[in-house]
Amino acid sequence: MSQPDFREEDQKEAPLDPAAERVQARLKRLLFGSTLIMFAGLIAVFAAILYKINTNESGVPSDAFASTVVIGPDAEVLQVTFAESIMLVLVREGSKTALLRIDPLSGKQIGRTEFVTR
Repeated sequence: MSQPDFREEDQKEAPLDPAAERVQARLKRLLFGSTLIMFAGLIAVFAAILYKINTNESGVPSDAFASTVVIGPDAEVLQVTFAESIMLVLVREGSKTALLRIDPLSGKQIGRTEFVTR
């Protein structure tokens, strides 16, 4: 098997005919155009991601909750959960644990459930 001799520096490529040069120029333009479109798409995706990260619309207005909620002088809040427009607050008062049902708009206590041991 013979191997080509790449050491010859005077080897030159034959010039392309005009039709092949036109095809080559057209392919270069298509490649450049598709590359620009791809970069524009990437920039649009990153711009949309940054827009979504920087806009802070939680959907809940800030005045939808009461500014203060009274739970008791020695109560410790363990957990707060919202269920069907009721705020559920789990509190520990000394050695007792209770579940408070509170109206989030007015901040008034609707109900109370004590947890006792038997």
